[in-house]
Amino acid sequence: MTIYSFYIFDRHTECIYSKSWLHPSLTEPPPRPISTTTTTTTTPSEPNTNTGPGRPDRRSRAARAGDDAKLIFGTVFSLRNMVRKLGGEDDAFISYRTGQYKLHYYETASSVRFVMLTDTAAPSMRNVLHQIYINLWVEYVVKNPLAPVEHKGGAGVRNELFEMGLDQFIRGLM
Repeated sequence: MTIYSFYIFDRHTECIYSKSWLHPSLTEPPPRPISTTTTTTTTPSEPNTNTGPGRPDRRSRAARAGDDAKLIFGTVFSLRNMVRKLGGEDDAFISYRTGQYKLHYYETASSVRFVMLTDTAAPSMRNVLHQIYINLWVEYVVKNPLAPVEHKGGAGVRNELFEMGLDQFIRGLM
């Protein structure tokens, strides 16, 4: 079983923690060849800002990670609402699978949301997410008197014990 990444969202829909165990380029298929050609000319005084095909994206890794977190939360939010409308309030969204990954979801009573991306062959990780919540989140973050209760402005969780415990727990599963 391979675990790609893990996210925690607070009740204000902010991503307060994210961790990736595999680089995204290792999990994506190789890019398809492009048959078009692009040329640009620049003068010495203006920088080349072309990010066309074959050019690296100049955005920072943090900006891309933030965009990924927003896309993941948007997907979870939409699917959760769709499940509730089609199945009633008693139905719960637990996971979904694509051809490339499986997304697992767990929401606490305080609206803290845990999301984990794994390979498609992984079994249900709902119990694993619950264990992360009970044994790591509550013990190291909630019970920590120095940790903020609210993570305003996207300020994330910075707790060394939580991060080390989570890393050991996840590596034990892989």
